Amino acid sequence: MSDNRQLLAEYVRDVWDQGDLAALERYLSPSFERHRSPLLPPLNRTEQIERLRGIRAAFPDVTIVVQDVVAEADRVAFRSVLRGTHTGEFMGISPTGVAVTVGLLDLLRMEDGKFAEQWGGPDMHDMLGQLGATYSL
Repeated sequence: MSDNRQLLAEYVRDVWDQGDLAALERYLSPSFERHRSPLLPPLNRTEQIERLRGIRAAFPDVTIVVQDVVAEADRVAFRSVLRGTHTGEFMGISPTGVAVTVGLLDLLRMEDGKFAEQWGGPDMHDMLGQLGATYSL
């Protein structure tokens, strides 16, 4: 397994499966940028940690199962499935008790053994639909 693949596996285990958000200090570079949309400024390291803290609070049993990984040079792309039960507020939606299952597609750029940039994420349209949210695109 390449170093970058191993780093991804350890990140998923520590942060997502074990809920160790303090471990993010080991995985995210000080200059980390999380790109959510071409129209929004990227999140910095602190903002990304808070984002993941919010997801963990809304879905305390959240896990990710990585299904595919492609790694080349300083890039790692992965496809995974997120599962969790909505027991805390999420994006203004009160807890529903609904167990969600959504796909994720992510691309990471690695630098000095840490995540420097990230693009992609969960299928929010699907997640919000499973939570019963009504909205228009």
